[in-house]
Amino acid sequence: MSVNEIPQRCVPCRGEKIHDYIVEQKLGEGTFGAVYKVLSPSTNHIYALKILKLWTVSNDDDRENLRARFRMEYETGQIESRNLVHSIAYGNMQGNPYIIMEYCTGGDLTNYIGTMNHKQIAEVSSDILTGLSDLHASAKVHRDLKPENVLLNQDGVALLTDFGVSGDSNRRLTETDWMNRAKSIFGTYAYISPEQFNRKYDATVLPTTDIFSFGAMFYEIITGELPFGHLQTDSDLSNYIKNMKSGNWHRPTLNQYKPKAEWIEIIEKSLKPNYKDRFQTASEIIPLLGVAERGAPKPHPRKAPLKAGGIVLRVMQGENYGMVYNLSNLIKNACGLITLGRHDYGVSNLIPIIETKSCYVSRHHATIEQCGNESWIIRDGQWRGKDKGWVDSTNGTFVNSTEVARQGLELHLNDIISVGDVKLRLELL
Repeated sequence: MSVNEIPQRCVPCRGEKIHDYIVEQKLGEGTFGAVYKVLSPSTNHIYALKILKLWTVSNDDDRENLRARFRMEYETGQIESRNLVHSIAYGNMQGNPYIIMEYCTGGDLTNYIGTMNHKQIAEVSSDILTGLSDLHASAKVHRDLKPENVLLNQDGVALLTDFGVSGDSNRRLTETDWMNRAKSIFGTYAYISPEQFNRKYDATVLPTTDIFSFGAMFYEIITGELPFGHLQTDSDLSNYIKNMKSGNWHRPTLNQYKPKAEWIEIIEKSLKPNYKDRFQTASEIIPLLGVAERGAPKPHPRKAPLKAGGIVLRVMQGENYGMVYNLSNLIKNACGLITLGRHDYGVSNLIPIIETKSCYVSRHHATIEQCGNESWIIRDGQWRGKDKGWVDSTNGTFVNSTEVARQGLELHLNDIISVGDVKLRLELL
């Protein structure tokens, strides 16, 4: 289908066949998408079909952005994980793309808030954190974690879904109006982190954003209430955001449910206003739940020696998605320094980052060095000569959730490097 082709209105009816699937009922609908329960006659299995309503969008650029995000959602659903809703197939109907996904018979988590005992709360929370861990290991950040986006299957296992804004897709989380005020925010106010309200420098979205959302949701699962107050009026919203930014969550409500000390620690540390003070990974929270893991996160080995013969950086998110840079080869002719920055006229970087839809990667963003045969470090910024000296990047360089200084940070296997909207993973060849 041509990008410029105008999609036709598409509202499937019960019994209608969409390629190999028969529509049974509509499950839900949003501004840009609708979800249907469908049957595959060939396998006799039930699936969910999510269709993107491109016919409602008149602007070609907006259609292209939505289509790209929808394709990204499909690809994110192919990450191997027990706790992510999997994508089965991708197709088009009358110019509108659709995804065939797993169907979860248990519905979403909102149906269970206030009804679960401590063991069930711990098990579901462990599932959520496992899904986040697997998502983050693939250089994706959910950015819209909330009860509606957690589904339960027939075995009561929780799976994360709705990856339409996961990762950094060359479209900022917050859009602004002509006065530079927040116009629309993806995600729900009750669960988004304080930094998502901050437009300064268009800070890179990190896994710690999802940690904050989990903390807010964990509090709600236990108490049936939101952590920073009620959210029913504009006045409520203003107070909620104020409490959120100051870390003033309502502790007396939580204490009424006599949670374990470890659970209080989870909420306390997850809801820190400064992302540097939070848990840095989802996996470190799981043991504090005090329940046997129903499916441990995929092993993501770190601290392993990096063999000199085959170290590569793979672009996991960005316009040159899938590109692989062999650091071991690049370093041979680089005088021990590998430069990384935005691909731009007059700038020579050994790792050029293509960025045409945004400008969040500096032209001289970072430097990678080899120290010995099995040690690599990354520094924020680059040496610009005697006149300018060492110049830091504009938006920072991050490894996993840690900000890198010009002094450098040692790299390990499977580390995720974030520069603006682009994420790269360190791998063995």
